[in-house]
Amino acid sequence: MRKQVYFAHGKESGPWGRKIQALAAVARAQGFAVESPDYTFTHDPDARIRHLLGLAPSADCLVLVGSSMGGYVSAVASQALAPTGLFLLAPAVYMPGYEAEPQPRAARLEIVHGWHDEVIPVEHAIRLGRRHHARLHLLDSGHTLNDQIPYLEHLFRRFLQEVEEAAGTAS
Repeated sequence: MRKQVYFAHGKESGPWGRKIQALAAVARAQGFAVESPDYTFTHDPDARIRHLLGLAPSADCLVLVGSSMGGYVSAVASQALAPTGLFLLAPAVYMPGYEAEPQPRAARLEIVHGWHDEVIPVEHAIRLGRRHHARLHLLDSGHTLNDQIPYLEHLFRRFLQEVEEAAGTAS
């Protein structure tokens, strides 16, 4: 069975930032193929969504992971891609310039956000989580969550295990 993780980085970062490198290592260790497209060609979130959809990711167990703007991109793209898992880090939802009302569609939805996020209010993650019955983790951190990478690895490892079970692809 094919297992794949697609990452979507944030507006000001790149496809292989610290968090993505760390989480990609977790995914590879669990037998997932990993893709992290480069979205630096645009700051338009809707163009990034079109780019992701144009890549047509598919797998028996597809996981979308997005950070900040990438969280918005992954959440909106999930409506068409229907991944098994959707893992969002400080997602840029309910923000000016991010016009689509996110309607995440995934068997498993998990959101991680920092209490001290200076870019995206924590209330936005709470609102998204409440509306879509997500597992929500609120950490003593800021927007990047970079000071929480070991804990993010732990959360992601457990999330991938649950997603594999939901997809029937656990080894």
